Amino acid sequence: MRWKLSAGVLMALAFLIPATPALAQSEPTGLNEACQTVERKVYKDIRKLVTIDLDSATDVQVRILANQILFEADAESLPTLPRAVQERLDGTVDDLRTFLKSGLQQAWTTDLRISAVRTLTGAGANVNAAASKALDDGAIDAFLAYLNDGLYAARALDCASQPTPTQSTPTQSTPTPSVTTTGAAVPTSSAGLGASGGEGGGLPVTGTATGTVAGIGGALLLIGGAGFLIGRRRRSRFVA
Repeated sequence: MRWKLSAGVLMALAFLIPATPALAQSEPTGLNEACQTVERKVYKDIRKLVTIDLDSATDVQVRILANQILFEADAESLPTLPRAVQERLDGTVDDLRTFLKSGLQQAWTTDLRISAVRTLTGAGANVNAAASKALDDGAIDAFLAYLNDGLYAARALDCASQPTPTQSTPTQSTPTPSVTTTGAAVPTSSAGLGASGGEGGGLPVTGTATGTVAGIGGALLLIGGAGFLIGRRRRSRFVA
């Protein structure tokens, strides 16, 4: 019972101690596949967690180390290492110790290779070149350098080389104002109604001016008729 209590306390400390510095530091930023700024996914060097001599370490120390490695593998979403460590934690301490000494680095290298291959989905020319270089090397240091720095540097170059989409400005046609004809009279110039100064004459005179002319003409006819009768009478008298 006493061993289980001390092991539980040590395991709790194993999770809290590595997490404390991580909370104080903000992760660097980089570009994702869509060229948007995001926080980088940092892959830590798990070899630095192995600070004990696995041959002489106690069973409690071995289990604490395994839990620290499991915590980092889960945080980085490594595909195979978390399951492999958990299976050894569920087994004997001797099996766990053997895995940490000989099988840990091989499983971790496989996960780093898989993580590098995943970055090739929809990648540009620079990312393809950087990933291929790391995959051809195959070493842990090459994978860590690519996943933590080389990937984001190459992606920045690919994003910078993409053509900037041009936005066409729609042309606005000026609408022609429509003229609505109402019942109001449209004024015209006097030259169009009256007689022009040149050839062709004007329009016939009607209305009040026509009545005046007809009256004058009628009066002249009456005067002419009266004069004719008076002259005829005088002629008759002179003959008689």
